[in-house]
Amino acid sequence: MRIKIGDGLLPLNLLGFLLIAVIFLLPSDILRIMLGFPFVLFSPGYALMAALFPGKERMSGIERVALSFGLSMVVVPLTGLILNYTFGVTLDSIIWSLISFILVMTVIAWVRRYRLVKESRFSIEFQLAFPGWGGSVWDKTLSIILVVSVLGTLGMTGYLIAQPKTGESFNEFYILPLEGNADYSRQLVVGQEGKVIVGIVNSEHETMGYRLEVMIDGVMKNDIQGIILEHNEKWEQEVSIIPERVGDNQKLEFLLYKNGEAEPCLKPLHLWIEVIK
Repeated sequence: MRIKIGDGLLPLNLLGFLLIAVIFLLPSDILRIMLGFPFVLFSPGYALMAALFPGKERMSGIERVALSFGLSMVVVPLTGLILNYTFGVTLDSIIWSLISFILVMTVIAWVRRYRLVKESRFSIEFQLAFPGWGGSVWDKTLSIILVVSVLGTLGMTGYLIAQPKTGESFNEFYILPLEGNADYSRQLVVGQEGKVIVGIVNSEHETMGYRLEVMIDGVMKNDIQGIILEHNEKWEQEVSIIPERVGDNQKLEFLLYKNGEAEPCLKPLHLWIEVIK
């Protein structure tokens, strides 16, 4: 049985516009991955192959598919390189650039193809033959390589969907001077409130709770609890300190704990202060 599909360029362009609809209208990451993989890894190369070889060249369908994957691996990085020096590399710029490239190559392919006699135009055909497996050794080898590549890509896609990479987990912890001063106020008055800005950024890829302790020479001066931050959320506030003893070189420490932990999650921050009357 012989199945004839056509040049395959129309479904290729429909795939691009379907991917745009999914990206901008639907919040489904699974659909984005399922449509994005063939769009990036195959579509640009296939459109370029169609423009370069519009007729029935001495090239089997397996060879054409394999070269389409190879050309896509050339076109996509070059597109990213050009965007890096022009409009910038963003999701929007990459998608629209690749779709524009595919549309241009499609028009060129159709123009060149319709200049050929009908019998010489390339078309996708499938021939179902059971039982047995015909073709040369080279065709069989390419078929096996293609099947293995497709199965490997599908397997990797499934793994990425089931086990997405979360990236490195860490926290940011810092202190800042008040009112944009160039230096911290190292001199405080005994019994009077001093202030410093403390910042925390959660990059743990999950919601985290924190507790902040402020100490002077090992004596607790402030304890802030119930700091709840989502991933990539920042907490930045003024923290007050009231020194109770006059003296030089007193160690003002800031200790950050995750809720439920007895030890600080990061190295304590400290300043050396002078307390006067």
